[in-house]
Amino acid sequence: MKINRNRLHEIIFEAETREGKMFDLILMAAILVSVVVVILDSVASVRLRYHMLFITLEYIFTGLFTIEYALRIYSVKSPVRYITSFFGIIDLISILPTFLAILVPGAQSLLVIRIFRLLRIFRVLKLSRYHKASYYLIRSLQASRHKIFVFLATVLTIVVIMGALMYLIEGADSDFTDIPTGIYWAVVTITTVGYGDISPVTALGQMMASFLMIVGYAIIAVPTGIITAEIVRTGKFDNTISCPNCSKEGHDSMASYCKYCGHKL
Repeated sequence: MKINRNRLHEIIFEAETREGKMFDLILMAAILVSVVVVILDSVASVRLRYHMLFITLEYIFTGLFTIEYALRIYSVKSPVRYITSFFGIIDLISILPTFLAILVPGAQSLLVIRIFRLLRIFRVLKLSRYHKASYYLIRSLQASRHKIFVFLATVLTIVVIMGALMYLIEGADSDFTDIPTGIYWAVVTITTVGYGDISPVTALGQMMASFLMIVGYAIIAVPTGIITAEIVRTGKFDNTISCPNCSKEGHDSMASYCKYCGHKL
């Protein structure tokens, strides 16, 4: 019996239907159990008793996830878009370690990266009252990426300059043995972490450190303002339907066609 591609896409990629929600919940449970198995298998005392059980379970989970990955590719109209997407890459690398373990002993420990697949929980939250908040936040981060890049570039410039100045002011006697060490100190100081492993001892150095600490508190507020402004603008995007062609979300509330590839929603 031929599987209806559209129906399969609705179940696998959407969470509005009962079957789609059930599929996501089962998938989340399987991911959690598989990660727990990998973690327990790393404990020597537990591995000695249940190693064969863990191996069996791992092959079962890998088989199930491989089938799921194949069905995802089959259900979309543009497989390349899915394979090269963020979730497509995560889905692929979550099954590769088991196959690599056949050639490289110990590679199965990398299976803990399956935990990243739990990011799909946001799709399940489409049905909850909390989805809009998470959706707006993701959209806002995407929309403000250019401003955030400029902000990070500015911070990077500041820490490089301050690191170089502290190297010149303090020198090796205060453990500022080179400019990279000074940059490390500047990053720790401007982020208000303050490990205390390196600190200035001269009066001028302490003045510079005090200035950088104040700048650090001011800098913390900048990305918050950028993202908050974008959240206000993003409020008009309510449609969470996944495009059957490119699998992307984030369409306008009354959209009938995908804003990314033009396919009918």
